[in-house]
Amino acid sequence: MNKILFRHIDNSALIVFRICFGLLCFLESVGAIATGWVHSTLIKPQFTFSFIGFEWLQPLPGNLMYVYYVVMGVFGLLIMIGYKYRWSALAFAVMWTATYLMQKSSYNNHYYLLCFLSFLMVLLPAHHYASVDARQQPKLKRISMPFWVWLVIILQLFVVYTYGAIAKIYPDWLNTTVIEILMNGKKHYYLIGDVLQEKWMHYILTYGGILFDGLVVPLLLWKPTRKLAFAASIFFHLFNSIVFQVGIFPYLSLAFCLFFFSTKTINKLFLKRKPHYEAAEIIVPKYATILVTVFSVYFVIQVLLPLRHHLIEDNVLWTEEGHRMSWRMMLRTKSGKTNYRVIDKETNAVTTIKLDDYLTKKQQRGATTKPDVIWQFAQHLKKDFARQGKDVKIYVSAYVSVNGRPFKQLINPEIDLASVPWETFKHGDWILPSEL
Repeated sequence: MNKILFRHIDNSALIVFRICFGLLCFLESVGAIATGWVHSTLIKPQFTFSFIGFEWLQPLPGNLMYVYYVVMGVFGLLIMIGYKYRWSALAFAVMWTATYLMQKSSYNNHYYLLCFLSFLMVLLPAHHYASVDARQQPKLKRISMPFWVWLVIILQLFVVYTYGAIAKIYPDWLNTTVIEILMNGKKHYYLIGDVLQEKWMHYILTYGGILFDGLVVPLLLWKPTRKLAFAASIFFHLFNSIVFQVGIFPYLSLAFCLFFFSTKTINKLFLKRKPHYEAAEIIVPKYATILVTVFSVYFVIQVLLPLRHHLIEDNVLWTEEGHRMSWRMMLRTKSGKTNYRVIDKETNAVTTIKLDDYLTKKQQRGATTKPDVIWQFAQHLKKDFARQGKDVKIYVSAYVSVNGRPFKQLINPEIDLASVPWETFKHGDWILPSEL
């Protein structure tokens, strides 16, 4: 095994990827400010819906989140040029993961992926060439890397794409319902808006999405289909960028293609002064066993985590339990009609909550359709009334439509959500059964 994992190969792909990765991290950070995302998601809200267990992670007060994102962007640039690389990569990884965990109103699988990639990049020797570090420390300079570096990247991509394909194999996706609803919101797009409403286009996007996610990694690995798969990747990811506007992810995905092409080709195109490594030395470090163990555990978790919803009662499309961190990308649409009633235990006075008084429009989408967010908002209301010296009960009447189906009641309206504890590894019995 060591002869395979620690056999050295040319590192051109990793070096060029580091440059692309750092630049994209910078663009994601400053882009979040320029597009108003930081303001609407982290500054404007009275509070944020953090991941449960991370309530202590809250945005910095005032406009300091702008400073936070600027600093994060600077770390992206430092990654790109390879200056104090590991510390810069670690700082970006920690800061990005913190913003991911402190809010889930804008949950996105791509943000989740960037958390993993950021920490992986800390461990990868991506600064051993064409970097400030290598220039300042000539002993650091290398033109090769161990094979496990390439393998980790490929396995991570395989997990993401494969689960993305498997998750789409369910009735509402296969009959084009989901795509039709998603495309209906794109009617106003210049030039392509009308085409996106065509039924034949819905079928292409529906089954093309499954085929692309399921086959792109194997087809990129096989030389006879590599160029065709790369062309399909360019079309697929640019389409996603234009139609769904998902930030840097399409371009990050294209940057990953560097690892599938011949290192001689990458070297010739991007690093013409760099010698190409041919020796294929086997260099087993002292920490080899620890490294293999860590990555083995990591990938076992990566493989098992997206399957956890199968162990949880009811349909994940309804309960959302096991939805996040499972590569379930753009799989459903939801709309909800939700009413929160707060009852004073002492006086029995009833207060009907106006969501506009507490939540932004973006937050309201979660607080009317997603059980965990509904529960969190009930806990927030309980604390808010407690600050006024009131001990309250909170009842929620929530009706939700999944993928255009008729509205069905989601939350048991007779249960006081303020007194219900959160069960991390157990189905919430206050969520009513679905008919999905």
